[in-house]
Amino acid sequence: MGFVRMAEGVGTPPQALFDAMDEYIGKQAAAGVFLDGGGLYGTEDAVNFVVRNGEVSRVDGPYAESKEVVGGWAIMEYPDLESAVADQEEFAELHAKHWPEVTVISTIRQISTGPEAPGE
Repeated sequence: MGFVRMAEGVGTPPQALFDAMDEYIGKQAAAGVFLDGGGLYGTEDAVNFVVRNGEVSRVDGPYAESKEVVGGWAIMEYPDLESAVADQEEFAELHAKHWPEVTVISTIRQISTGPEAPGE
């Protein structure tokens, strides 16, 4: 699973990034790699449920203390870790090229299907 994190309230990405992402995602979908994904709105209407000391409390957004938020996600399937890492780097490069004024953290993590360790 891939995540894109960025500062809250940085605005809408430029059209050039949307166009590049459409091409990238189309290529990945045609190759059977991209399974699902999308962008996320800011935290202005987010709702968190916090579990602390056995108690649940609701915290509504926006969250003034948030320095960065998840702005998008994707579920992808790769034959090996090296392919996943290479594609995630290509994805990050698209952001560097088309939205250089914004700091973006592109993260890829394995989805757990059970109690085993990654790669087992």
